[in-house]
Amino acid sequence: QVQLVESGGGLVQAGGSLRLSCAASGRTFSPGAMGWFRQAPGKERELMAAVSQTSMFTYYADSVKGRFTISRDNAKNTVDLQVSSLKPEDTAVYYCAARDGSGLRYSRLDYNYWGPGTQVTVSS
Repeated sequence: QVQLVESGGGLVQAGGSLRLSCAASGRTFSPGAMGWFRQAPGKERELMAAVSQTSMFTYYADSVKGRFTISRDNAKNTVDLQVSSLKPEDTAVYYCAARDGSGLRYSRLDYNYWGPGTQVTVSS
């Protein structure tokens, strides 16, 4: 059984930083591409950043380019998201996701496995 678990969320002031981490487990699980989505109240879940299986390719939403950095460690089955220069509009539940395929995909429908989410709240 595949399990993703996020950590690192919390309350931070505008301009601050956090490091979100996600650990994937499962007896024979080797995740393909992985991503971080977020969902704010009343809004759809959207992709913020993704990394291909070999880390050769990354994707960032325009709203977070230059502020968020995604990285993964395949030996540990982890993917991190460094979030910096946070704004109140970054407030959301952040979800880690993984897919079986190795290439980047941008729709949540393309991801097979999900964590329960971690709350990030940015105060002004």
